[in-house]
Amino acid sequence: MTKHSKNNTASSIFSYAEYRKASAEYGTKRQRLGNESMRRFDACSLCLQTAREPVCCKDGHLFCKECAVNDLLSQKQDLKRQKEKAEQIKKEIEAEVERAKAAARERVLQDFERGQLGLASSSSSLPAVPSAESSSAGTKRPFSTAFEFSPSHVSDLVAQAEEAAARAIAKEQAEAAKGVLPDFWLPSLTPTFGGVAQRDVLAAGGKSSELKMTAVCRGGGDRHSFALKDLISVKFTYHTEGKEGATGSKDPGEAVCPSCMKKLSNNVIMFLMKPCSHVVCRTCTETLVRPETAASKSSSAPKDEGASRKEETHVCVVCDVRLKKKDIIELKREGTGFASGGLAETSRGGISFQG
Repeated sequence: MTKHSKNNTASSIFSYAEYRKASAEYGTKRQRLGNESMRRFDACSLCLQTAREPVCCKDGHLFCKECAVNDLLSQKQDLKRQKEKAEQIKKEIEAEVERAKAAARERVLQDFERGQLGLASSSSSLPAVPSAESSSAGTKRPFSTAFEFSPSHVSDLVAQAEEAAARAIAKEQAEAAKGVLPDFWLPSLTPTFGGVAQRDVLAAGGKSSELKMTAVCRGGGDRHSFALKDLISVKFTYHTEGKEGATGSKDPGEAVCPSCMKKLSNNVIMFLMKPCSHVVCRTCTETLVRPETAASKSSSAPKDEGASRKEETHVCVVCDVRLKKKDIIELKREGTGFASGGLAETSRGGISFQG
């Protein structure tokens, strides 16, 4: 191996060493997340610490109550600023449309005046053009029939003329912008600004669709709304109290299922009972809270109406509160770091190698 074999830039092929060096700086980079990168099941999705006064959204993302309220307040303030900016942009679009219409109307008047100046001497010798109504009817127009003025036809002709003039003005602006590009990174000085931007403004007609600006949950997953009324309190059951620490506070201990006393972790699927806020593991939920789920899996025999109504009644295993199907919410959890339990992967996009 020669001295410069790994940096042989004059080679006709892309060597393996050069490919490895380029892949370290260019392209999309992916990294598999391990157990230390996974959030605990009882940790807040915002501060990543053990949730204090835990609450969850309607999709099961866990938060501290303080973090959820602060995040909701900050989103409301951002939405207020965005709405003010959207109103300002809407006014600018309306003003741009009015300026475009005025310029097109002025162009139509100028073309009309030029045409009249050029055709004024021979206007009396022009032959009479029959109307569309008489030609479509198939009858000859009498010589003594008076001229009928149609406002709708005239307004259509004016609109067509203004639209053609607006297209001509946009094309002229685009051609003028192509020749002079001192600051090409500015959107207002790009070659397509005069044509595309003005065309879109004219197509919109000065009307911008109302944007539905609502606060969203930052817990991850699918985008869904987030409101203060949707927050649900969460009560974990702790088996034993921990030892007193150096600060004098006691560790609450390990969170367990209140029915089977199974230790809760990222390996366990948990369900929240919305009316009473109790957290139960999946095994107890399927066998005790809604036993018809396990029964339907074991047997597919048809059942009568009375039995189905009886099975629709769900009861919490801790406080015997009646539950509906929508009141049982699965708490979202992250993976375990193992190949089968958590296929978490993060990626960062980059510029591809252009050599």
